[in-house]
Amino acid sequence: MKRWLGSTALAVMLAFGMGASLGSQAGAQVLQVGVDASPAGLDPHIVTAFSSFQVVNGVMYEGLTAVDKDLRIVPALARSWTVSPDGKTYVFTLQPNARFHDGTPLEAADVVASFNRVNSRDIASPLASRLAAMDRAVARDATTVEVTMKEASAPFLSSLSTIAIVPRRFETDKDALQRAPMGSGPFRFREWQPNSFIEVARHDGWWGATRPALEGVRFNIVPESATRQVAISSGQFNMLANIDAATALQLRGRPGVRIAETLELAYTLVGMNVSRPPFDNPAVRQALNFALNRQEIVQAALFGAGQPGGPLSPALRDWALPVSEFPCFTHNAARAQELLRSAGHTQPVALTLLVLPRQDIRDIAQVVQAQLNRAGFRVELRVPELGAFVQDWRNSNFDAFVSTNAGFPDPDDYFFRTFRTGGSTNVFKYSNAAADALMDSARVQQNPATRREQYNQLQRMVACDGPIAFMTYGQLFTALRDNVSGFDIIANRSLSTLATTSLRR
Repeated sequence: MKRWLGSTALAVMLAFGMGASLGSQAGAQVLQVGVDASPAGLDPHIVTAFSSFQVVNGVMYEGLTAVDKDLRIVPALARSWTVSPDGKTYVFTLQPNARFHDGTPLEAADVVASFNRVNSRDIASPLASRLAAMDRAVARDATTVEVTMKEASAPFLSSLSTIAIVPRRFETDKDALQRAPMGSGPFRFREWQPNSFIEVARHDGWWGATRPALEGVRFNIVPESATRQVAISSGQFNMLANIDAATALQLRGRPGVRIAETLELAYTLVGMNVSRPPFDNPAVRQALNFALNRQEIVQAALFGAGQPGGPLSPALRDWALPVSEFPCFTHNAARAQELLRSAGHTQPVALTLLVLPRQDIRDIAQVVQAQLNRAGFRVELRVPELGAFVQDWRNSNFDAFVSTNAGFPDPDDYFFRTFRTGGSTNVFKYSNAAADALMDSARVQQNPATRREQYNQLQRMVACDGPIAFMTYGQLFTALRDNVSGFDIIANRSLSTLATTSLRR
């Protein structure tokens, strides 16, 4: 067995060009990370795929605020801020020593340009809804930004953690940052070999109190789970970031490997296009929900490492309602068939599911396919490559899809862009005046108890009749060699704590 592992590890090194790299970096603090997919792009205002987010967020780019490991909003590029009593004026004081990776100072004008870029129709950023409450931003001076709001916005500081600050010269450029990032984060872009690796190097001009111990990070793109497992077991990789339950189960207990885990904010879903049949009928959407056996999905596809959940992650204890609040979460295939008949559909109802090309999502899709086929549907799975999936998703070119979607510490960060009429990621074409009214009210509500009740109403409203069949929230895992220290796993999949990570020799 040891001989096989050694020869396979050598094959990994040769296949991914690691032999020379590791030899030349002997003794260097370069973290070798294995990831399962190549990014769909690196522009922080455009990308939505997790494969891009984990390389971009908090690693190469930063916002005015950040989310820490406890899901608290903390200062980042803004070292401090003040808010007017009416909640409509924010004044941010920037870190005085912040610089972009090319050495130019990060100034208030860059912040204003970044906000304008996200709001630009030409850029068409899926993050635009997060700035919907903002009226304008102005630079008072080089280190002070004043933001005037159209209305008070309870989630504004949380939303800013996802709005990366880029140099002002890119304000109208739609293409350059996709391939050549220019941020201010603890690591700067060095090289991208498509379908092979992305390499970042330490940003020695980073403003943080302590510069990163790592001299660089190499994200090795290895789609095959078994190959990644061999690489970390043999020490060729130091980390497998954001892995699924099956991979974690295989690695648990292996010598020299430890597993970090947390319940994640992201969830798996069946997303439905409500602008065309059959999902233009709420009864059909309910039928699909009743057809799902969520606990079976947890056991069969997540190996028990997760739990059924509704519109908000159970990790958000102050916000999430239990699934017992949602009648359609009780698996009932007969009820699903009854609803299809009441909607006038002859069974089986033909349906194509677009599937995110990731192994754990493929596994979930196969379980979902079998469940729906037993409840009055006839399901075909279509698994494109990632770029095609993202394009079809953005263009609402689907009947339904199976994927995973990000969650956020504040409900508005997710709800408003997803369910609000015209929301920037409302690819489902969902429009509900009552839901819109709740979202509009909750985001400006200053009373926490009232705001919580409004989001409770919204969860009940969209759980069964909305455009998403929420399925599971899984345990999020990262595998680490025992010589890696200082890394904290974060429920939103950010790898920002690479800034505090080091390698013991």
